[in-house]
Amino acid sequence: MSNSNPAPAPLDLLAPAAVPDLVMAWGRGRAVSRLTPPPVPVPGGYSCYVNGPGDRIRHVLHDYTPDSLAALGKTLTGYREEIKIAGPVPLLREALSPDWSLDDNGHLMAVAFARQPIEAPAGYRVQVAVIGELLVAAAYDADGNQAASARLGQTGEFGVFDKVITEPEHRRRGLGTAIMRALTDRALDLGMTHGILVGSDEGRGLYESIGWSYVSDFPGARRTTAVA
Repeated sequence: MSNSNPAPAPLDLLAPAAVPDLVMAWGRGRAVSRLTPPPVPVPGGYSCYVNGPGDRIRHVLHDYTPDSLAALGKTLTGYREEIKIAGPVPLLREALSPDWSLDDNGHLMAVAFARQPIEAPAGYRVQVAVIGELLVAAAYDADGNQAASARLGQTGEFGVFDKVITEPEHRRRGLGTAIMRALTDRALDLGMTHGILVGSDEGRGLYESIGWSYVSDFPGARRTTAVA
């Protein structure tokens, strides 16, 4: 007898309805990568430490209005507070007062994982270590020097890429692609199906060239001074 239960519909990463899941998963996976406490859910998003207790506190939102952003901006008085949204840069800029400094260099991106050949450039080797929910990839040159690295934090079916770095003297050789493919391959082995990252303006073009899709702008803002 055949199974009458329909297979689950594939996740449409680019549908507006997927944005909340992607934003929340990015926060959880980034915390795994950075070894920081998990994000704390709040209405419309979450709050988290940027790089651990004692560091800046970031408020990340996927559901908001101009009025709610303005109200949040007024309640956050410390210079260590940040706001980040999945949405248009002008909306965030216009909602906050001039004492907030805007960082518009962020793009939420996603991909459906698929296996691809892992081809390290000649003279390099790639290794992946799995430490619980954290995956760390590194590429080494013939002398054993680390030339590139990347991290991936697992949260359910999602793998969140973080700190994808190629040392300046080793760039433009395909090392970034090689270590990301190595992480993807191991992520698939561990049951992950989709990848998420936040890329810079420059990074967005590079990631799109290897199959990633733009989902949303992801601007942030930070107070330049504390408010008495």
